[in-house]
Amino acid sequence: MYKLLRNILFRFDAEKVHHFSMSVFGLLCNSPLRGLLTWIFSPKKHHVNAFGLNFKNPVGLAAGFDKNAKYLRELEALGFGFVEIGTVTPLPQDGNPKPRLFRLPKDKALINRMGFNNEGVKAVAERLKQWNSKTHTSKLIIGGNIGKNKVTPNELAWQDYEICFKELFDYVDYFVVNVSSPNTPGLRALQDKDSLKAILLPLQNINNAKASRKPLLLKIAPDLSIQEIDEIIEVAIELKLDGLVVANTTISREHLLTSPKTISDIGAGGLSGAPLRTVSTKLVNYINNKTNGRIPIMASGGIFTTEDAKDKLNSGAVLVQVWTGFIYEGPAIVKKICRNLSV
Repeated sequence: MYKLLRNILFRFDAEKVHHFSMSVFGLLCNSPLRGLLTWIFSPKKHHVNAFGLNFKNPVGLAAGFDKNAKYLRELEALGFGFVEIGTVTPLPQDGNPKPRLFRLPKDKALINRMGFNNEGVKAVAERLKQWNSKTHTSKLIIGGNIGKNKVTPNELAWQDYEICFKELFDYVDYFVVNVSSPNTPGLRALQDKDSLKAILLPLQNINNAKASRKPLLLKIAPDLSIQEIDEIIEVAIELKLDGLVVANTTISREHLLTSPKTISDIGAGGLSGAPLRTVSTKLVNYINNKTNGRIPIMASGGIFTTEDAKDKLNSGAVLVQVWTGFIYEGPAIVKKICRNLSV
């Protein structure tokens, strides 16, 4: 059923289809059908304790899908164990020019160069405040993925992350610092040791001064060298980060089935989906072995099936995130993954 619907939707602009699909599902969730939809799509509970939080299942939705926390009700109905909103920046920004989201069906992949388009942290915080004020039968874990505005120079990036951290602190369950998107010029340069400390140390100081601190994670790129990964591990241990998100999209275009001309026509952007599956799993395994499991890992990249999720978990991850898999496999992906998942 979904495969047929997907074939129709894939004939239209990817970003417009995203908003259209969630709007339609939103109407359904605001009708008497919500209970039925929840029953259809929600898996049996597979509770996982990670980062000091209790997740109803280990399958979450990665940042970038619900940038402005507009679809939490709908995503809860689809059974996600957690949803990561954002990336959120201090000021609203439009992101990069459209079109900026492209499908590669032959590779079961996407290329995006969204550019942190979002409504700004105050608008997102207000929406989360309203969400938290409502009564829910099940607690949806919400992560806040935070970044810097495009116009902010790298030497002042720490200020943007601090603003977002403070504004969202009361409304999210955990934070992810995003310095690894390839779609904001110069952002990935912030993954070097000194830059990371300049951003993360102030956040940890604020965090530790709170009566109840929030888990703080760092999202890294899959294109780093071993030396760069080792330095990130050192920083994570030194600053006592709660975990790493492994990994963001890749700038690599190797071994794709899509024609080189099509790839060239699309241009720059981060590649996600099935081509990232092996490299992200290897990165999870490397970090887990290097640290003897000292740093909990939230794994992302190429997760479409139960076996994909198991590979990540067996490699050392404690949770998994989907995004591109959600687009290709459809609204039942969480239930399908959890059906044969032992955790």
